[in-house]
Amino acid sequence: MYFERRQLLRLLSFAFGSSFLVSRNQLGSAAQAATQPIISRPPAAGTHGETQMEKVTGIGGLFFRAHDPKALARWYEQHLGISLTPSGNGESPWQQEAGPTAFAPFPETTKYFGDASKVWMVNFRVRDLDKMAAQLRAAGIAVEIDPQSYPYGRFARVHDPEGNPIELWQPA
Repeated sequence: MYFERRQLLRLLSFAFGSSFLVSRNQLGSAAQAATQPIISRPPAAGTHGETQMEKVTGIGGLFFRAHDPKALARWYEQHLGISLTPSGNGESPWQQEAGPTAFAPFPETTKYFGDASKVWMVNFRVRDLDKMAAQLRAAGIAVEIDPQSYPYGRFARVHDPEGNPIELWQPA
């Protein structure tokens, strides 16, 4: 899991525009520098009549299969405060706070998600990881807090009732 964590940390570091990671040795630094993604930027607007690339502004939803969708939706609402998708007038969708979002495809063979049959993992930002962990534990939900603190925050791992991995992130 350490290797996959390092991959994610490199990605987050790159996404935040600077290299936060301090390697434990020179080889780690060289490997990190060698694996930085290559970004091809769209041409600047106005050059040869081309326009700047339109980009998505954020994640508009997360959709996944569940054995019992209604029960699982209630679990996310009850324990993580994520409102259900509105089904009628007067209901409001869950509003997330603005902040960084990591988008990182992983190899099919990754062990980072835990159970190999799980093909996705969601990472939710939280204000206070310790309070969230205490709240979840009080409800009988197992929470594994990563003992290491990273330059851009702290992490914990939980699983929903169907075993889907959820990473909680308290940004620094």
